Amino acid sequence: MHRKTLLSAAIVSCLAFSAHAQEAAPTATDLDTVVVTGIRGSMEKSLDTKREANARVEVVTAEDVGKLPAHNVADTLQRLPGVNISSSSADEGGFDEADRVSLRGTSPSLTQTLINGHTVGSADWFVLSQAGNVGRSVSYSLLPSELVSSVEVNKSSQAKLMDGGTTGTVNIITRKPLQFAKQFTAEASIGAVRSDQAESTDPQLSALFNYKNEDGTFGVMVQGFSQKRELRREAQEFPGGWFKMGRNADGTVNALGQSNPDLLDVWAPSLLGSTLFEQTRERKGGLVEIQFKPNDDLTLGVSGFSSKLDANNYNRNFMLWGGNFANSQAPQAGYVVKDGVLTNATYAGVAGTNYGVYDMIYRESSAKTNYLTFDADWQINDSLTSRFQAGSTKGEGKTARQYIAEVTLANGGGASWSTHGNSSPTDWSLGGDLSPSGVTSFGTWGNQQIVAEDKEKWATLDFNQYMDTGVLSSLDFGLRFAKHSREAMSPEGASPGDIWSDLQNGATANYPSGFASGIGGNFPRNLWYFTPGALKEAITNNSTWLSNNDGPTGRHNYGSEWKVEEKNLAAYVQANFTGDNWAGNIGLRYVSVNQDIDSYRAVSNAANADVSSLFGMWEALAYSNTHRRLLPSANFKFDLAENLVFRVAASQTQTLPDYSALGASASGSDLDKTGSAGNPNLKPVVSTNFDANVEWYFMPRGLLSFGVFSMNMKDYVAYGTEKQMLFSELTNQLEQYEISLPTNANAQVQGLEVAYQQPIGEYFGIDANYTYSDGSTSHTWADGSNNLLGNSKDTYNVGAYFENDTFGARVGYTYRSSFLIGLSSVNPYYQDSFGTVSVSLNYKATDWLSFSLDALNLNDPTYKYYQSSAIPVAFYNNGRQYYLNARIKF
Repeated sequence: MHRKTLLSAAIVSCLAFSAHAQEAAPTATDLDTVVVTGIRGSMEKSLDTKREANARVEVVTAEDVGKLPAHNVADTLQRLPGVNISSSSADEGGFDEADRVSLRGTSPSLTQTLINGHTVGSADWFVLSQAGNVGRSVSYSLLPSELVSSVEVNKSSQAKLMDGGTTGTVNIITRKPLQFAKQFTAEASIGAVRSDQAESTDPQLSALFNYKNEDGTFGVMVQGFSQKRELRREAQEFPGGWFKMGRNADGTVNALGQSNPDLLDVWAPSLLGSTLFEQTRERKGGLVEIQFKPNDDLTLGVSGFSSKLDANNYNRNFMLWGGNFANSQAPQAGYVVKDGVLTNATYAGVAGTNYGVYDMIYRESSAKTNYLTFDADWQINDSLTSRFQAGSTKGEGKTARQYIAEVTLANGGGASWSTHGNSSPTDWSLGGDLSPSGVTSFGTWGNQQIVAEDKEKWATLDFNQYMDTGVLSSLDFGLRFAKHSREAMSPEGASPGDIWSDLQNGATANYPSGFASGIGGNFPRNLWYFTPGALKEAITNNSTWLSNNDGPTGRHNYGSEWKVEEKNLAAYVQANFTGDNWAGNIGLRYVSVNQDIDSYRAVSNAANADVSSLFGMWEALAYSNTHRRLLPSANFKFDLAENLVFRVAASQTQTLPDYSALGASASGSDLDKTGSAGNPNLKPVVSTNFDANVEWYFMPRGLLSFGVFSMNMKDYVAYGTEKQMLFSELTNQLEQYEISLPTNANAQVQGLEVAYQQPIGEYFGIDANYTYSDGSTSHTWADGSNNLLGNSKDTYNVGAYFENDTFGARVGYTYRSSFLIGLSSVNPYYQDSFGTVSVSLNYKATDWLSFSLDALNLNDPTYKYYQSSAIPVAFYNNGRQYYLNARIKF
């Protein structure tokens, strides 16, 4: 079935789209053609779509996107009930823009993201997300809001929906050329973004052109965007985590533990940093859609999309090096131990001991994604329709070069710190010479290229058979085949020469004035660093880059390489029912997945090695898995009264484990002898879901709803630890590491959702929603908890708007309570609760010219991370962002 709507889409970042006749990908809804304009009209249209759907669906229309302070699709979705957003996917910390979407307090990997009903290859700019913590979620940083006609969030499953979203599916629907109201449409936007902390103003440009012939049988749409933004994040980090004092690497009590037994097994910071991160993000790309109708019964389409994010970044971390002295040197008298933590300590300077270490890391990074699809919609006869689609998609994340300097300093200067738990930054200081002349040693590490590829080819064939047999209204059935691969590669790197002779005379600069004033604390701020140009030049001129060399002199890091390939065959049948004051569907989806997993294991001698390089000798490993499953689903809607709807849904859903959880080779850090590895024997997560909801549409644009949900997940993926032998670059031999390893466990989530939306008079309105999600797992983490990854117990949104024919304004506040992020070293760590304030202002000067001003993160939040109430992990501040745009349409 198809639905036709007219959407007026004023896209925030650049475009104000005029009303179009929109034909979306097949959904569970049939609607008459209506005209919607402005915030109020689009909100009413979203509620109409939600109300008429047979399943549990949340909808944002294009006009909603255009009048919200949103600059990618994830920012758009965060105001919906049950939707959580996060700004990172691995250990890169908190940023100012949403990057991941999840549903109902679960991990982003359990939420599937589609565009027009098909997958999109994902990519990340951050090196640890490229080859380390690689999930099944999609990076929304590559998806500007200009793409959107509407977004549907499916909270309950249907057999005809693609499998893969345990907790739900987000479907981003783009515009189609034959659905525009006019024969010619041209729109453009010129604007700028001001990042107050980066003290930078950068251009934001986009344009759209659409043509369709008079007969409405041929059309072409072209969209383009070019958006630049400077980021500056100021932080305090504990990048090495915390360690327990008084023991040797083998667990025996050392001299400190013997002389100071009150410090035995007390936590102390391994590294404690004053951190400055700067990045330039340039996002460019576009969308091309072509449609052709050779006759009234057949529509052919070709769609191509490409988006690339250049994301070069420079991270400086000036650190107190507790791991170098606090396990062998006793603090001065007067130190304080509280809750198992050395909270206050002062260390006298000892000649020959470096109390500080300074990392400067400049990375040339990028991420890109694209897809190409061909589809055909054929009305075979009066009662049978079909849709065919074939396509391919590819995402690539790449760190082409890393320029890294690590220097030691504060020789004999001593150190001190005073913690304040996870509520505020730790006060700390170093003595001695902290200038470039005080550097005592130089090193470089990790100058290694990382490439991640995410690819899929697919074909789908769907049918809808109209049935005139009483309550059975129609039958949906179809097939889908896909071949997907995710691969991490590290084929080349740099063998360093005498870099320091050049670098020590290189250009330097200083941390910005007022650095870290947004997060507070008393720690070093007036710091120097080598400029990116000086760092890059010294390393480039004094290093030898070795590529694709499998021999012992090469820099091919097999230990960072792995590949997961999956072939997915699915078939489904779904019966759709319609009765007096009720409707629904019952379906069954069969899924067969074949997995091939390739990785490497470090070995100690050449006889057992398949490949070797400067990173050691490696044995190639190959595994195969087969998973077959029937996934039932049922959705029913009952009209209890004219404006009162009751819904109930039940289903089983499945998500395969994260790619890195399956395939990642064991790798570790020489700093603390910890690391991570994959587990190719993991089973898919299978969830049994129940959903019930009551919706009262008490007036136009008015809604009060209450719902409950539960998800019982079998073979949920958690993380334990075990000892493994890995190759150490420092000792050039195998060493014992404590490795975090994924494992299957059971988990459950129960919760409720409340949503309220109401106009006040003709021009004003308010909306609010609240989600409670209580998740737990049978797995016990190292801190003794049974927390679920990504589970925030409380999420809520509060908003208000005003709109007349000339002026529009909207303000919103979004809150998310604390949740488990993952592991820091081998210890669980959390992101603290946070809230953000955003405002959008719009002014319509003429029918063809309008202006908008959007302000994000107006409350200037500090994102806090912690291991426990007494042990902080990081404090991040990104500042505010302001977007000003002039939009023109013809």
